[in-house]
Amino acid sequence: MSEGFPHRLIATDLDGTLLRSDESIARRTRDALAAATAAGAAHIVVTGRAVPWTRHILDALGYDGLAVCGQGAQVYDAGAHRLLTSVTLDRQLAGVALAKIEAEVGPLYLAASRDGLDGDVLVGPGYSVTGKLPATPFTDASDLWSAPLNKIYIQHPELSDDDLAEAARRAAGGFVTVALAGAGIVELLPLGLSKATGLSLAARRLGLKSADTIAFGDMPNDIPMFAWASRGVAMANAHPELKAVATEVTASNEDDGIALVLEKLLP
Repeated sequence: MSEGFPHRLIATDLDGTLLRSDESIARRTRDALAAATAAGAAHIVVTGRAVPWTRHILDALGYDGLAVCGQGAQVYDAGAHRLLTSVTLDRQLAGVALAKIEAEVGPLYLAASRDGLDGDVLVGPGYSVTGKLPATPFTDASDLWSAPLNKIYIQHPELSDDDLAEAARRAAGGFVTVALAGAGIVELLPLGLSKATGLSLAARRLGLKSADTIAFGDMPNDIPMFAWASRGVAMANAHPELKAVATEVTASNEDDGIALVLEKLLP
């Protein structure tokens, strides 16, 4: 155990967890994390966002530790601006998976995250990007497959996120991992990949283990991370599926939920 703090590792999701809706971190949460790290704990950001959609946030926060990005596909050294590990999607398997899903639910709206520190996010006709994140439009489907990818995003004109994720798992769960990461964000990932995969790699680099870890999250893509960690804390705004497997539920990301837990654990 870290001196004065019962967990040696704090793993936090970004959107809906560490970040408020305006992409800021509350001062109280910053202070609680600073106190926990001063007491000997390490902090790792674990996000579904790939590195190009995460770097600007980490830089603005002055975060210089390890970050797990792309749903576990990437381990990123924020201080050195260096990609340490990266797992890519088998594009042939992904094509088969998409065909099987569309055979089940009809045409999908598509986007894809290209691999690398500066990988573009390609967005096809009809796909709605959350927020003001940079994206490159495409109209020719062949553009989707022209470079290595970390993930494919899918949306459906009628189905809810939960229904689309369930249909995708049913149709293509043997080819890809399907993750529900946020409103309008259903993703196809390399088979077997999860936030737990990337977090275990990052933790190992720090000499830490699952038993050392408390994790905070808000969406079903955080379920594997909760299963890996010794303690999983869901935000009040979390998806019911995550709350069902959480050790406890704290206040929302808008109401200092992380800080409330950490403050109780600090000496």
